[in-house]
Amino acid sequence: QVRLVESGGGLVQAGGSLRLSCAASGIIFRITEMGWYRQGPGKQRELVAVTTTSGATNYADSVKGRFTISRDNAKNTVYLQMDSLKPEDTAVYYCSAKVTSANLPDYWGQGTQVTVSS
Repeated sequence: QVRLVESGGGLVQAGGSLRLSCAASGIIFRITEMGWYRQGPGKQRELVAVTTTSGATNYADSVKGRFTISRDNAKNTVYLQMDSLKPEDTAVYYCSAKVTSANLPDYWGQGTQVTVSS
């Protein structure tokens, strides 16, 4: 099992910044990929950014150039730096982890709310 604990959400004005953190525990040596998904009001959950153990990253087109994913392997933590936030970034953000080759993550955090006011 992998446990993911997120922190860092909140309310921010458009154009502002937030940083999300996600600490992993458990069978972390099996994790191949960690990242962030989000689910806005009335929308499906979507990928925001992911990073693999080799350092490769993948971003949603809507956040490229504004969000940056990074990881601290010593702390088993992944971060999402969100800059130039827009109201449409408002969503519950979920940390994710993969230990298999499935298309979707195997583990999810509890979610943290990000609200961007206009």
